[in-house]
Amino acid sequence: MVGVIVAALYLAMFLGPSATPKLGLDLRGGTQVILAATPLHGKKLTQGALGQAVAIIRQRVDAAGVGGAQINTQGNNDIIVSAPGASRDQLAALDQTALLNFRQVYAAGAFAPTPAPSASASASASPSASAASPSPSSSKTSGHDRVPSALTVGSPSPSPSASGTPSTAPVSPVPSATNSTGNVDLKPLPGSQGADIASVTAAFAALDCTKTPNPTEGLDLPTNYIIACDPDQGLKYILGPAEVQGSQISSASATIDPQSNEWQVLLDFSHKGGDLWLKLTQKAAKQPTIQSGCQPPAGCNAVAIVLDGIVESAPTITDPNGIPGGRAQITGNFTQKRATTLANVLKFGALPLKLEKVDVSSVSATLGSDQLRGGLIAGAIGLFLVVLYSLLYYRALGLVTIASLVLSGAMLYAVTTLLGHSSLGYTLSLAGIAGFIVAVGITADSFVVFFERIRDEVREGKRLRSAVERAWPRARRTIISADAVSLLAAVVLYAVSIGDVRGFAFTLGMSTLSDLFIVFFFTKPLLTVVARRKAFDNGAGWTGVGRARSGATLEPAGEA
Repeated sequence: MVGVIVAALYLAMFLGPSATPKLGLDLRGGTQVILAATPLHGKKLTQGALGQAVAIIRQRVDAAGVGGAQINTQGNNDIIVSAPGASRDQLAALDQTALLNFRQVYAAGAFAPTPAPSASASASASPSASAASPSPSSSKTSGHDRVPSALTVGSPSPSPSASGTPSTAPVSPVPSATNSTGNVDLKPLPGSQGADIASVTAAFAALDCTKTPNPTEGLDLPTNYIIACDPDQGLKYILGPAEVQGSQISSASATIDPQSNEWQVLLDFSHKGGDLWLKLTQKAAKQPTIQSGCQPPAGCNAVAIVLDGIVESAPTITDPNGIPGGRAQITGNFTQKRATTLANVLKFGALPLKLEKVDVSSVSATLGSDQLRGGLIAGAIGLFLVVLYSLLYYRALGLVTIASLVLSGAMLYAVTTLLGHSSLGYTLSLAGIAGFIVAVGITADSFVVFFERIRDEVREGKRLRSAVERAWPRARRTIISADAVSLLAAVVLYAVSIGDVRGFAFTLGMSTLSDLFIVFFFTKPLLTVVARRKAFDNGAGWTGVGRARSGATLEPAGEA
């Protein structure tokens, strides 16, 4: 069974994207940024806002083409970004406060540029009805998880006008762009912006949202017209200046409509935000819908919810008089997950936080390789000493220890590699290597316990064959107890720590589980086979059993 498992692991590893583990910042080189979050507008720093900040920072890191970054919170207000292989310039914009804005849609088009754009810039920017036909609608009949929905008067009960909104077929999601490191789910940033709509129309026609954007582009200035992408809907937009900002939202929540039994998002604005919201929705509601072929300069009956230049949703206004009262209800065949996500974007999108760079440190690739070499040398020295001790003290039985350690190391290497190139994205750090080195001693300790139990049985006159079977139950209890303590310590350390310490705890726990597997399914069966050999069973001196030195009287052959 052990051979089949090892073969399966290595087959999966060699068929995967790489046969080597993914290395962390300290081994590969890269940049680490520590951000301190402080509350704004007199608000308290909540875990929800901090968690949303982590999600927004992750989007920014992905959009910059940085793969394998680890983003964690530390303490009550610190966020640590560790990006292997990244430069300082790639992480320069992490401390910008997230911008959530509401912008009127002025034009919509396909995700990729048209094959033959018109010579007229204004015509290119104005999608035809057929080009806009796959645009999101406010209908509740679409089955897509992220269909933007109708904005209606903000009461918990559904507005009758929502049901009269034109419907379209469901929109198939368009794959997000893939960056140079192969990471998917990269949401493109806006490709251009300007103080007037004419300055962005030409860029709108040429914008290809399926390609990785230039990291220097994508500034989301509230006073400018911008072009932006909606990867989930397969659309790109020309958006007007921001007329309502996220800081003017007082609350947002995901609830179930008691009459339709569908998920919806309820939105409340501050007093000033409510007035601005009414003006924006009154203006947008008078224009044709996206699917009707709206175009500049009047624009469309759609208001885009834009976070950091990414369109999160672009719902239609169903009330022709706009939405008064500072409240809105967003509907549209939401799942619970999507409704909750959108509510969190609205609630925390304009973060009541100011992010300040406390520390920026870089590790060169040369230093990383030196640290990797040092860690491997330390591990080799520790492994050599364990092997030497086993051979000198247990003689031939030490070969069982060596075989078990080799097999355990081969399994851990394969598992570490597979985890690094899976969705978990595990990266091996110097602390992780230290965890493996410490685990060598834990594994060797299990062999010592078992071998000493066997020697106790031999000193009582048992032959090796029966000594192995009699010693195993008592040794098994001791091994399980010792490994349980190590595993518990690793789990607790992983739960309460972050960064490199967590990496140490992870490899320590993984090695402890490997030790239990190897002892139960390889070491003990191997000793059972070895004990059947005549030289071992009779207790020759070179076997390490030591019967000749113990002075014990051997039990008759065949007795157990």
